[in-house]
Amino acid sequence: MTSNQCLPASLTSLDVALGALLTDLAPVTPIELPLAEALGCVAAEMPPLEVSPSRDIAIADGWALRSSDLVGASSYSPVPLTNLPVWVEAGDAMPHGCDCVVAADSVEESGPLLQVLAEAIPGQGVRRTGGDIAAGSIVEAGRCIGPLDLLLARKTGLGKLSVRRPRLRIVNIPATSDETTELICDVARAMGVEVMFAQAASRQAPAIAGALDSKGYDLLVAIGGTGIGRTDATATALVLQGAPIAHGIALRPGRTAAVGRIGKIPVIALPGAPDQALAAWWTLAMPVLNHLSGRKPRPALSLPLARFPGRYCRNRVVAARP
Repeated sequence: MTSNQCLPASLTSLDVALGALLTDLAPVTPIELPLAEALGCVAAEMPPLEVSPSRDIAIADGWALRSSDLVGASSYSPVPLTNLPVWVEAGDAMPHGCDCVVAADSVEESGPLLQVLAEAIPGQGVRRTGGDIAAGSIVEAGRCIGPLDLLLARKTGLGKLSVRRPRLRIVNIPATSDETTELICDVARAMGVEVMFAQAASRQAPAIAGALDSKGYDLLVAIGGTGIGRTDATATALVLQGAPIAHGIALRPGRTAAVGRIGKIPVIALPGAPDQALAAWWTLAMPVLNHLSGRKPRPALSLPLARFPGRYCRNRVVAARP
């Protein structure tokens, strides 16, 4: 006779469950990935970039001058030049003391002197030092790598970026909705996580335990089989693997989730229903992956939740009382 999987009389608080998962857990070792694979991953520490351009350069052909010498210049009141200006082409380094480039027709020769017929502002026709690439790294460590970061990497000639990319093994328990598993896989990949998928041979505890392979992974997630039905045996499988677990988390939805460890690898068992699986993923798995990847937390929203319309608040995830 198959016994039902039971929840304890007292549910484990979310803080206790997270503490058990994060204790002595260190961020993963950085690796280098090609630019095409680094998008969405969390950046690790990178060497500082050299500024580009390294000095002010002209971005237009014309006369290199100092803008303060041209105040009030116009075709009605030309400003004579006491020194012969320097002609520059686009891409040339700006001469010392010059901060603008004026067009050729703005300077005319009148007898032995040259005179300017128009004012100019500082930086006109000039790309400043560091105008393309400023000092610092391509992306701050702990931040997600986006398309503009990849553009900057290509501009500097880099082919790879240093990232922290946790390895996640997802084990699907048979009879679990395929949509639930695909949803969790998609959410994980969107976080820049390397996802490996496996399927348990059956819903029996030994078969599930055999699929819970933690070697070579940083986080193990099982989906399905956490309820109290006669065919729900994921918690029993965790016991067979020697993982001390907390089955039943003070979370709504998602109270049948379970957590534990196989060796040093955190293990999270998500319910099979999409809403419960996603709630447990947000509150249990995402903090673990953020810690493993060294992701910096986003700034908190300044607007209180109560300010938003009710339809945006109805299905929020809440921690229940243990």
